[in-house]
Amino acid sequence: MQGRSDRAEQRGPAAQRPGPDPQGLGRRRPARRRVLPELVVQLVTEGRVSEERIDVSARRILRDKFRLGLFDTRRYVDPAAAATIAGSPSFVAAGLSAQRKSIVVLADRPSGADTPTLPLAEGIAVYLDGVDPAVAARYAKVVATPDEAEAAIVRRSAPYEKRTHGFESFFHAGRLDFPADELSPLALSGKLPTVVDVLLDRPAVLTPLAERVAALTGSFGAGDEALLDILFGKFPSSGTLPFELPSSMAEVEAAREDVPNDTATPLYPYAHGLSI
Repeated sequence: MQGRSDRAEQRGPAAQRPGPDPQGLGRRRPARRRVLPELVVQLVTEGRVSEERIDVSARRILRDKFRLGLFDTRRYVDPAAAATIAGSPSFVAAGLSAQRKSIVVLADRPSGADTPTLPLAEGIAVYLDGVDPAVAARYAKVVATPDEAEAAIVRRSAPYEKRTHGFESFFHAGRLDFPADELSPLALSGKLPTVVDVLLDRPAVLTPLAERVAALTGSFGAGDEALLDILFGKFPSSGTLPFELPSSMAEVEAAREDVPNDTATPLYPYAHGLSI
């Protein structure tokens, strides 16, 4: 520990000269940072850093804190005001509108079909997988089994491989194609028209779904209400893809990893999106 303290004493004056304004001197890693205000006092006492230089840093730091409002009485949330502001009807409406506009209709008819699937007719019997029945009941008759249904609506997340260690554990990573056991919508599509929505928090290989389902959409965190508004034609679809969707993992692996939208024959290109 003595060696580390000595190194901190040596770094302190050198760090101050270029102009940074640290509040304490310590290790670089934030998760293990040791703040050492006593070292700053020691350096000033020994004359290695002037008190005037510390005052300059203190003024800069306090200036930014005042600019951020950290010393204002309004920095505290007013519970009474928050109750009328957060979740206000105008904000909810604006949020729903943004969600509807973001939904991308990728495909709208099964292979070989003469007519499109969307919009779905209001009041039809629907089987749900991954959709809130209470929300769907405002649009259709929700049934318990596929045999009772006229159509199925399924929501899934884009595929990923779970990582348990390091930086990757915080994110979805790995392959972009669905493993066989996650392609359950294909079984439904053989029984009745099936609409599948995929949460595209990352690009996905949707080729197996696109070849079989009646309609395919991509969303980016939109709720069930926004999605169903699009599927049942209450609002027009206008969303487009912010990235291409590759047709296979082989094309992903062959593409240049530092160039966006670089697969040879994407299933859906950048900016793809159907209007219904």
